[in-house]
Amino acid sequence: MRLTKNLGMLLLGIWLLIQGLEALVGLSFRGLGTIEAILALVAGILIMVGR
Repeated sequence: MRLTKNLGMLLLGIWLLIQGLEALVGLSFRGLGTIEAILALVAGILIMVGR
């Protein structure tokens, strides 16, 4: 299996996995919302600039 070279897409994938785990198994810990927000912002910026 080959990971994507696009860092923005990789971060988006990680964010989506966290969202799915949070919904399915009730994943929750202090600071999770902040981590999700930072991942979403960084992924969005990197995708927009094409990295």
